[in-house]
Amino acid sequence: MSKRILIDPVTRIEGHAKISIFMDDAGNVSDAEFHVVEFRGFEKFCEGRPYTEMPGITQRICGICPVSHTLASAKAGDALMAVNIPPAADKLRRLMNLGQIIQSHALSFFHLSAPDFLLGWDSPQAQRNVFGLIASNKDLARAGIRLRQFGQEIIEILGDKKIHPAWAVPGGVRSALSEEGRAKIRAWLPEAFATTKVAFDLWEKTMETHQREIQIFGNFPSLFMGLVAEDGTWEHHGGKLRFTDSSGSIIADRLDEQDYLDSIGESVQGGSYLKSPYYKPLGFPAGIYRVGPLARLNVCQQMGVPKADAELKKFKKLGHGAVTSSFLYHYARLIEILACIELVERYMDDPELSSDYLRADAGINNLRGVGVSEAPRGTLFHDYTVDRNGLLQKVNLIVATGQNNLAMNQTVAQIARHYVRGNDIPEAMLNRVEHGIRCYDPCLSCSTHAVGQMPLHVQMIAPDGKVLDEKMRG
Repeated sequence: MSKRILIDPVTRIEGHAKISIFMDDAGNVSDAEFHVVEFRGFEKFCEGRPYTEMPGITQRICGICPVSHTLASAKAGDALMAVNIPPAADKLRRLMNLGQIIQSHALSFFHLSAPDFLLGWDSPQAQRNVFGLIASNKDLARAGIRLRQFGQEIIEILGDKKIHPAWAVPGGVRSALSEEGRAKIRAWLPEAFATTKVAFDLWEKTMETHQREIQIFGNFPSLFMGLVAEDGTWEHHGGKLRFTDSSGSIIADRLDEQDYLDSIGESVQGGSYLKSPYYKPLGFPAGIYRVGPLARLNVCQQMGVPKADAELKKFKKLGHGAVTSSFLYHYARLIEILACIELVERYMDDPELSSDYLRADAGINNLRGVGVSEAPRGTLFHDYTVDRNGLLQKVNLIVATGQNNLAMNQTVAQIARHYVRGNDIPEAMLNRVEHGIRCYDPCLSCSTHAVGQMPLHVQMIAPDGKVLDEKMRG
């Protein structure tokens, strides 16, 4: 008799979601589905607004990654104006995005995911959170907090606010990097590098003890997508789109962001407000692809900075072609943090960041503009259609979490198949299934369950409605 296991809500992610695990007649896992149960409506209620307001409006989508939305929105505005922004403005946007990636990855690695593989998968749920991490390893927890603070400090120095900075605008940015800000960032760099060294040492030990998780936590073939520079170097706020397959072969390259709809389709499922993008030439669902740190490291040839390049070589050796285990998203995040810090250090010697030529001025020259930037969780699309007055007629936003939706479903099913047998819900399965989602660090709204104290209710229900087993937390 077929059954369904429901995990509601999923904890230690940004936002509210639930998971359904479906069982076949033999009591084995047949499928899984990740449900996003919040409806935001930004695409619709932005219609009629001036495009110039969009960087400020859309950054309110999220309190964790507002910088990602404001930068992608500003780039869409650049496209509507058909301008090349001043070189200093481009570098400053890039610097802020580096700060954004650092702070978000630090939050994900140290505080949302590390409690699992540091404190133990089966440690008490009340302790398996950031406070438990503080109690177990105060220095590590503090280092993670400080590293995230470093990224936020960069954002605040440029935009005057850590969250929702009114700074990036269509055509450029509002202000340059002050000499005081430059000195403050430079002074923080040694500590940031030291924390990454601690994190890499920790991760090396984690990989030795978590070979099973590497094999079963979302380890399957798929496509990967991300931005790369002309020479294949890792990109985060420019370049062109590239798709590779699980063998590491490039299947589509140098795709212009304005033409992304030629390559990406969106499917809608009834059980979630989250759409499922797919690679159009392969159709749905065969066109499953992943985005984010794991994908970016799979599609690029080099990071472009020496310390991160050395780590990338180690990372590439973990796969036969592409690195396909979603558990290694954590490793990819650390490599990206290191690359970001190296690039920040390089920018501190660039005098152009103090330039006062920061904005290109123009009216509406195109009625449609697309802005693409790499958010911490993956490639982010802002697609705006306007009238001649610059008022929005249509808005399409494709976020990283949506693009990973098919992969998250497959990851949950893969993990559950290893732990669920018959009519019982083993405690060992609950946190591991949730962690399969945490590997992708999904961002569903402006909130986060970083404490891990959200209630969790899982039921195994027969078709006649009889509850065969259930577990409750909180």
